[in-house]
Parts: sequence; structure tokens; C-alpha cells
Amino acid sequence: MMKVTWMRTLRTASSERLLARAEGRDVAAVDLHHLEGGVVAGTVVVLRDAGLKESDVPALLSDLDENWLPGVDLARGNLTFTVVMGDVMGSYEAIEEAHD
Repeated sequence: MMKVTWMRTLRTASSERLLARAEGRDVAAVDLHHLEGGVVAGTVVVLRDAGLKESDVPALLSDLDENWLPGVDLARGNLTFTVVMGDVMGSYEAIEEAHD
């Protein structure tokens, strides 16, 4: 698997979003939700054109776990991931409309 670097792009009191980058481009986005009882649930979106194969996913998740999630672990059952493959279609933001 290619070497990835992680960058936090968003953080709240109970969640965060990370971006995985490799070879100068985005390869995955991760939303992590820190739940009660020390449990973390994550959604990982592997970008279709990133060059990652399904066989690379366990190493990607392990790297994420080791570098960003101390205290939780897949083997202990307090960390779960849902992994999907997708394409970025765009970024949409709320626009304040002018009122007459």
C-alpha cells in the first residue's frame, strides 16, 4: 500500500473528519464519531480513482487506528468502520438568499 498522511479537516466535541493523502492527492475521507462508552464508529470513503485496492483497506484502517485513535481498537470491539468506495461529485454550501 502507498504511504498515506492524515490531515484533520473538521472537529466537533464528538466527531471529526480526516483526509488521507498519498502521492499529492486525496485518497480517502473518514468521518469518526466518538460515542458513549469509549466507542468510535467511522465511515471511510475510499476515492475510486485513488489507486487503492480492496486489499489495501486493512492497512489503511490499521494506520488510521494506530495514529489517530488511541484507546480504541478493532480487536477490542470498541472501534468499527464502514468502508465505501465513491467519487467526489462536488461541494455544496448553504447560500444566504437576498430578500426583497
